[in-house]
Amino acid sequence: MGSLNLDSPTVQSYLQILKGVITRMATNSAAVKSWCVGFVSAIVVIIADKASAKYIWISVVPIVLFFSLDAYYLGLERLFRGLYNDSICRLHEDGVTVEDAFIVSRGSSPAVLRAAAKATVSFSIWPFYLLLEVMLVPVKAWVL
Repeated sequence: MGSLNLDSPTVQSYLQILKGVITRMATNSAAVKSWCVGFVSAIVVIIADKASAKYIWISVVPIVLFFSLDAYYLGLERLFRGLYNDSICRLHEDGVTVEDAFIVSRGSSPAVLRAAAKATVSFSIWPFYLLLEVMLVPVKAWVL
């Protein structure tokens, strides 16, 4: 098969597919944060209604789960951004073949887990969830 150039409809479609995946991962990450705030707030309201401050620790469980899910989405987003950037570099250097233009893979499972683990220290993730957990302390002390 021949080499493709930047103006090729195949290349443009491939890049649009990758952009769509990256956009979905970023949207999912934002949605996870919204769901986490709503879910933790609902748990705190239920605990406050029952006047059982000792059960506030239950709120930590969804925070940890949503934190993990958010890191997973950010890790996937970074992997797909890397694939996108590699494709652009190949286009400018030596060209992309037709076989290269249809690879839309997130990589192996260990690669995804490593990317998610690296994403946990991202400034877009840990401050949000840390603040959410820290906010439970004054809620327990003053509200419950």
